[in-house]
Amino acid sequence: MFGNLLKLSQWSPPRFLVAGFAVIILLGGLLLSLPSASSHGTSLRYLDAVFMATTATCVTGLVVVDTGRYFSVAGQVVIMLLIQVGGIGFMTMATLVALVLKKRISLRERIILQEAMNQHNMEGIVRLIRRVFMYSVAIEAAGALLFTIRWAFDMPLGKAAYFGIFHAVSLFNNAGLDLFGEYRSLTPYADDPLVNIVGMALIILGGIGFVVLADILEYRKKKKLSFHSKVVLRMTGFLILLGAIVFFVLEYSNTLGPLNWRGKILASFFQSVTPRTAGANTVDIGALRQATQFFLIMLMFIGAGPGSTAGGIKITTFATLLAGANTMIRGREDIVIFDYRLARDRILKALTITMLAMGLVICVTMVLSLTDADKGFLRLLFETVSAFGTVGLSTGITPHLSDIGRVLIILTMFAGRLGPLTLAYALGPRTEKELYRHPEGKLIIG
Repeated sequence: MFGNLLKLSQWSPPRFLVAGFAVIILLGGLLLSLPSASSHGTSLRYLDAVFMATTATCVTGLVVVDTGRYFSVAGQVVIMLLIQVGGIGFMTMATLVALVLKKRISLRERIILQEAMNQHNMEGIVRLIRRVFMYSVAIEAAGALLFTIRWAFDMPLGKAAYFGIFHAVSLFNNAGLDLFGEYRSLTPYADDPLVNIVGMALIILGGIGFVVLADILEYRKKKKLSFHSKVVLRMTGFLILLGAIVFFVLEYSNTLGPLNWRGKILASFFQSVTPRTAGANTVDIGALRQATQFFLIMLMFIGAGPGSTAGGIKITTFATLLAGANTMIRGREDIVIFDYRLARDRILKALTITMLAMGLVICVTMVLSLTDADKGFLRLLFETVSAFGTVGLSTGITPHLSDIGRVLIILTMFAGRLGPLTLAYALGPRTEKELYRHPEGKLIIG
C-alpha cells in the first residue's frame, strides 16, 4: 500500500507531505466528530473537530474543547494516535509499516523521507527511521512508567497508567494536550519535583531532534558530537537557562508568589522549557505579566531543534542569524560557528524561513485583530505565535475565537508544523535553474 501510494503520486516531496498531513487531519476530524468520541454521546461540530485533529496532528495543544472532559476514552485514544503520528511524522509511520511487511523502500520514497526528516542527504535515512521509532517508544515508555508511579498516589492504578501513557506521548511529541480537565494542564503539580523533571526531560528529548538523540547515544563509541548537535545542545541550554532567569525575575511576585522556593525554581524552568513548543504549563499563562507573555512569544517563535517534534523557526536558524549579526558587527567575511564556516545557502535559508515566519505571524495577527478585536492585541499575537510554533500555550482565548479565527489558527498550526519554507515549496510554482547571472548592483543598506 505504501509503495502504491507513492507510485500513484507524482507530486514533489513537499507537496506530498502537505497533502499527507492534510488527509490525516481531515480523517482525524471526522473520527473526533462522531458521537462515540464524545463523553456526552453528542457530535462535535466538524470545524471544532478539525481544530482538535489539527492541534493533535500538528502537536500544538491549543484546544476549543476540554480534552479531558469532553472526549470519551475512544476520542482521547484517537487524539493520542494523532499526536504520535504527527510527532514522529506520517512518513516515518508508513515506512515502519513497509519495513515490517518487508517492502523495499524506493529511491523516491527515500527522497520524501529526506524532506520529512529535514536531512541534507539520503544516506542512512532508513536506519534513522528505525532509530526514531525505537527512541520514541523507549523514552515514552520510561516517562509513562514514572508518571504512573507518581499519579498512582492520587488516583486508581489503571487510571494512573492511562494518564501516564497519554501525557508521556503528549509531552515527548511536544503536543501539550492533557486530561486533567478545566484547562488546568499541569498546574496542580507546579511544585512537584517528579512531574516537573520528567515532564521537562520528555519535552527536551522530543525537541532537540532525533539526529541529536542518536548522536548523544553514540557518543561513547565516537567520542565526539557532530557540528549540528553541538549547536542544538548549546543553544538549547542557553535558551532554557536564560528563559528560567527572566521568568523568575518577572514573575517572582506575581504567578510565582504563592509557591515556595522549590516551586518557584521548578516553575521558572518548566515555563522556560515549555515555550520550546511543548504547550504544557504549571502556572496560569493568562495571569502572567505582559512583559513575561511577550518574552514567551519570542521563545515560542524560536522553537526547538530541526528534525524533531517541535515547531518554530528552529534554534539552528536563530543561531545562524545571531552568528550573521556578530560577523557583520565585527567586520568579518565568513559566518563561523564553532570553527566551522556556514555555507551561503544555509544563511539564505535561515533568512528566508525567518522572513516567511514573520510575514505569516503578522498577517494572521492583523486579521485576528479584525475578527476577534475584543480579545486584545497581545493575547491574539500570543495565540498566533503559539499556533505557528506548534506550542499550545494560551492565555485562555482559544475556545472563544470566532469561526474565522479558528480557521486562521488551524492554518497557522498546519503551516507551523510543516514549516513555512516547505509550504512555500509545495504551493509555489517550480522554477528551472537560471542559465545566466545578472550584473551586481550596489544597494545602500542601513
